[in-house]
Amino acid sequence: MTWKPTVEFEAEVVLSGQPTSWHFLSVPRETVAPLKFTGNLRRVICSLDGGEPFQCSLFPSKGNYYITLSRPLRSKLGLEVGDTIRVGLSKDESKYGMPMPDEFAEVLRQDTEGDRLFNGLTPGNQRLILKLIVAVSDLDKRIHRSLLTMDHLKERDGKFDWHALNESFKQPFVDGNFRES
Repeated sequence: MTWKPTVEFEAEVVLSGQPTSWHFLSVPRETVAPLKFTGNLRRVICSLDGGEPFQCSLFPSKGNYYITLSRPLRSKLGLEVGDTIRVGLSKDESKYGMPMPDEFAEVLRQDTEGDRLFNGLTPGNQRLILKLIVAVSDLDKRIHRSLLTMDHLKERDGKFDWHALNESFKQPFVDGNFRES
């Protein structure tokens, strides 16, 4: 089945002010009203100029919303400040707001306590953990990150500490094994 956006509109690529510059698309509140968001969670599936859909969030700004555009995404689409682009959006009804890595899904399936702790986290922390796991393409590293994440949550009774978890990921990985520095 082909994905079809609920709302479509045109938006201009805009650069935020200094000192930090973010590229974004402005999304009028009335344009996304048909998506019927409730609460603070505004996860969407987005397509730019009819391209491959991806999951993202609508961030609030001055009564409207915006979608940030990463450098890799802008490069891939050849977008520059001032370009007008066709945007398609649908409400993201997925459980986590992004794909679940197979490796982590298997760890959750086998570890009921870890599954309980992971699903007790805020949606934002769940997505952050999933992003940390998929940030590496090597299968063994993804499995190891999945296992380290479960250990991390259990050691902290379900409390997520990004810095501590990220530090545990920095242990050298050589020939399928993690070694002390």
